[in-house]
Amino acid sequence: MFLCTGNSCRSQMAEGILKRLGGDLVEVHSAGLEAHGLNPRAVKVMAEVGIDIAHYQSKTIDPELLGAMDYVITLCSDAETRCPTTPPRIKRLHFPFDDPSLADGNEEEIMVIFRRVRDEITVRLKQFLIDERLL
Repeated sequence: MFLCTGNSCRSQMAEGILKRLGGDLVEVHSAGLEAHGLNPRAVKVMAEVGIDIAHYQSKTIDPELLGAMDYVITLCSDAETRCPTTPPRIKRLHFPFDDPSLADGNEEEIMVIFRRVRDEITVRLKQFLIDERLL
């Protein structure tokens, strides 16, 4: 399960990317400490790489689902600090990424940030799959 503050950008992108990379070998979820709604720019940059997250929904943490996970990966410091307690058997990891929703500039400059974060998440998740021997 990927966690971030609002479950609108980074965690949604990470969910889509890991579903693509892991295929049927992984069950992937995302949630937020709050539900801020799915960011349309995140949907757009994911579509650029052939991953459709348009049907994803921003949601808050379901404690029962969280407790059933093998991994909990926080993507921002806020989520790392405020993540609910998990059973010791759950491996907790922290992969911090810039929040693209805070980017300033014109539309193209903002989209450059969204693409950079998407690509950084992709690289990190590929390494995660290798490190954890999940593929």
